[in-house]
Amino acid sequence: MTDLIPIGPEWRNLFETFEHTAFRLEVREAYNVPSEHEPMRRFLAGDANPDWLSDWLVDIRKDTDDGKVYRRVRVVSLPLSDYSRFGLAFSNYNNDAGEDIRYLLRDNANELPTFDYWLFDSRTAAKMHFGDQDNLLGFELIEEPAVVVELNYWRDAAWHRAMTRDEFASQHLK
Repeated sequence: MTDLIPIGPEWRNLFETFEHTAFRLEVREAYNVPSEHEPMRRFLAGDANPDWLSDWLVDIRKDTDDGKVYRRVRVVSLPLSDYSRFGLAFSNYNNDAGEDIRYLLRDNANELPTFDYWLFDSRTAAKMHFGDQDNLLGFELIEEPAVVVELNYWRDAAWHRAMTRDEFASQHLK
C-alpha cells in the first residue's frame, strides 16, 4: 500500500476543486464516523432529526445549484445493518439537496471492488482506507489513467444496477 494521505486539507481540496462530477462507491456495512455516533444513537432510539447533516447538505445544495453533480452507490446486504438503515433513513435529505444516492444489493455487486472510493471528474480518485474498527485512516490519491478508467467502469456498472433511494426504501425501510 502506498503512503496514505490523512483526512485534512488535501481531502477537502478534492471537494472544493472538482469541476463537474463527484461519485462515491460505498461497500462497507458500517462506518465509524465520530460525528455520526450521537445521530446514530438517536436514530436507533427513534429520533431521525437531520440537523447533524446540515453542513454537508448546504455544500451539496450550493454545488448542485452551480451545476455540479454528486452521485453515490451504497452496496448493502440484507437484512440491513443498523448502519445501513441509518444511512437509508437520512439519504432522502441528501437526495433533496441534490446528491443522488442509490442502493445496490451486495448479491448484485460481486465483481465490483471491495473498497470505497470517490471519483472526481472521471479523472482523479481517492481510494479510502479503513482500520479494523471501521474508522477512516486516510486515502490514496489515484490519477494513473488505467486505474481511473477501471474505476469509471465500476462506477458505471454500479450505477446501472442500483435502485433509486426511494424505490429501495419502499422495499426495505420498515
